Amino acid sequence: MRGMAARPCLVTWKICAMKTGVIFDIQEFMVHDGPGLRTSVFLKGCPLRCQWCHNPEGLSPEPQIMHGPAGDRLAGQKYTSEELARRLNQQAEVLRAGGGGVTFSGGEPLQQAEFLAEVIRQLERTHVLLETSGFAAEDALRLVAGQCDLVYFDLKLIDSALHRRFTGVDNARILESLRVLDSLRTPYVIRVPLVPGVTDTSENLAAIARTALSLTRRPRVELLPYNRAAGGKYASCGLEFRPEYDERQAGHPDLTPFQSLGLTAVLIS
Repeated sequence: MRGMAARPCLVTWKICAMKTGVIFDIQEFMVHDGPGLRTSVFLKGCPLRCQWCHNPEGLSPEPQIMHGPAGDRLAGQKYTSEELARRLNQQAEVLRAGGGGVTFSGGEPLQQAEFLAEVIRQLERTHVLLETSGFAAEDALRLVAGQCDLVYFDLKLIDSALHRRFTGVDNARILESLRVLDSLRTPYVIRVPLVPGVTDTSENLAAIARTALSLTRRPRVELLPYNRAAGGKYASCGLEFRPEYDERQAGHPDLTPFQSLGLTAVLIS
């Protein structure tokens, strides 16, 4: 666990850790959010508006009421960094025994970078994984990723016009973040959500493969299946799920563009 040795002692950070963040979910005993048994923490707020987002309650940075068949519930709870770290440290021994740790996802966790960095510094011998879109300031990425043991970097589209159309933002900052991450010592994996007719095209997968090949560390690439339950929570958030693609069409997962360039790529089931 490379990141653990660099973290200041817990006592020091109990004195100065006072930042507050907003969490919309904490899921325990997860086995698909990184190596081993994990607790996944979902931070609220995201600058992207991906048409396939399956966590619409993570888009707004503020707590909000979700209206569902079972009644109303609050999505978003405020924690101080000390409160969240204390809760996670209560599970640390079990997570270590399961070969896992804590995964920070979202939303976009780097939207709350200073809070997140304070939480990580207070964790006790815990493997830390950051899942990020890369749409963040360079100092935020360096601050958090430098303290993590592993980063999952979600890379969706290389064509800037398509990226803007389907996610609402340009991808220049994301591609620059990928270069920055490649220059750090933290291990990372590129993850590609396979959205039918959007990200799973031959052109896009070939472009992602060329991008991965251009990186110094030639990272592993993981292709993720499309989540067909993506639109299920939108009405509860007062939003409409209106993708510009046909989610009923068959996907086209293809490892060939990566394998032909000598890159390590796998399909995640």
